[in-house]
Amino acid sequence: MKDNAKLKEIACDLRKEVIKMLESAGSGHAAGSLGMADIFACLYFSILHHDPENPHWEDRDRLLLSNGHIAPLLYAALSYAGYFPQEKLKSLRKFGSFLQGHPERERLRGVEITSGPLGSGLAQACGIAAVAKREGRRFRVFCVTSDGEHQEGNHWEAVLFAAKYKLGNLTAFVDSNNIQISGKTSDVMPLEPLLGKYQAFSWNALVIDGHDISQILNSVKQARLVYDKPTVIIAKTTPGKGVSFMEDNYLWHGKAPNKNEAKAALRELEEVCRDVK
Repeated sequence: MKDNAKLKEIACDLRKEVIKMLESAGSGHAAGSLGMADIFACLYFSILHHDPENPHWEDRDRLLLSNGHIAPLLYAALSYAGYFPQEKLKSLRKFGSFLQGHPERERLRGVEITSGPLGSGLAQACGIAAVAKREGRRFRVFCVTSDGEHQEGNHWEAVLFAAKYKLGNLTAFVDSNNIQISGKTSDVMPLEPLLGKYQAFSWNALVIDGHDISQILNSVKQARLVYDKPTVIIAKTTPGKGVSFMEDNYLWHGKAPNKNEAKAALRELEEVCRDVK
């Protein structure tokens, strides 16, 4: 378990790896991958009970990535955690690579589900959590979702299911960055009041700053104390976090930097990382 300063440093390193991977691949999703780096640093290096040497350990916590387009961040976190060598990261999206554009469960240790179609991850998380509760298992299930995929009806079916079966072992993160591929989420299909909607569906619902390490860790601690209902953590994040020309720009949702843009992005991230250290 790392302290807050170390977790912030890891998040910086993950962001730099994302830029390098995307520039090498020539395609991919920058904004969300950068925006969720603090949360993934907390998950893999403080929150999750997992073992890279024994990835199929039955009592491991499960992390399901529903918004699979932020796979570059997942891969960077898995690599830094020890699931595979870091030098493999630049094979992202290359022919024959196990680092697909969206995570594929059978091709990479540590990936719990094959994701791609948005809106389906929470339903899978519900199934795992329901079986774990029925069998008296102690592990927890975490599911990372995007705000845009809340426009999918099957996501809300899963929200209903989790509340009905009182899945207190389930925690969902919402990457609330207000962008999707075609514009601002608030313009395309407004979601607010998202907190109130989850509360109305009988969830324990929290809103945090998704870049504040203490808030991230404390929100999960609060979730562990609730046994009779699932918890959703709505994390307010900045898409493209750490790179000025990407931040809050929906055009970077599904775009990779070219060589010059990558150099500029890495210069900015190096400055941020120096300040953290």
